[in-house]
Amino acid sequence: MSRLHDFRVLTFDCYGTLIDWESGIYDALQPLLRRGGLDLPRDAVLEAFAHHESAQQAETPAMRYAELLSQVHHRLADEWGIEPDEAGAVRFGASVPDWPAFPDSAGALAYLKRHYMLVILSNVDHASFAGSRKRLGVAFDAVYTAEEIGSYKPDPRNFRFMLTKLGAQGFGRGEILHVAQSLFHDHAPAKRVGLASAWIDRRHGQEGWGATMPPPSGAGYEFRFASLAEMVAAHQADALA
Repeated sequence: MSRLHDFRVLTFDCYGTLIDWESGIYDALQPLLRRGGLDLPRDAVLEAFAHHESAQQAETPAMRYAELLSQVHHRLADEWGIEPDEAGAVRFGASVPDWPAFPDSAGALAYLKRHYMLVILSNVDHASFAGSRKRLGVAFDAVYTAEEIGSYKPDPRNFRFMLTKLGAQGFGRGEILHVAQSLFHDHAPAKRVGLASAWIDRRHGQEGWGATMPPPSGAGYEFRFASLAEMVAAHQADALA
């Protein structure tokens, strides 16, 4: 069985794993919900977002994420019977830098940086991630985004792109651990390309899948932690074993 100390590179999904995107999305959609006079349960809002985000990504894989979010806003307005609002859609598309980091992200990343090369593999664009980077407080060794790759996870192309880039730096597939929350976006395709992964189960104790689509059958992982802080504790314990 693999140990955390067996790896040299940690590749991270950002949104849902390091950044609390569910809180960010829900808060950023409040103006739309107020305009429609709607009081929907939080998970109902997140599940509607997941459906439309996934569909939009499949339809327009080359669309920049900020623009894609604006389209998702229009789709949600249509589903909920609310008059379209272009200015509101643009504001929602630009909201990513406002989404909060999980409380343990910055400290955990600072610790892990001392032991691994840290890489981001994210479904956003470079400008959106630049705002989130400030909240995370660590210098990542590489950042690969959907804007650069031209497709969105769970497309395996994103993982193959990352593996090619890291391979050119001398890192083999077996030295890389992918760290992510979404079984749909990350763990299923990581398994397809032969990458080990660690599930940061940010929704532990909650029902449903929130802002992500349900995972396909066979989505596996090597490690499971309820938080990034728990992963750090496991790494520290691993060192003493």
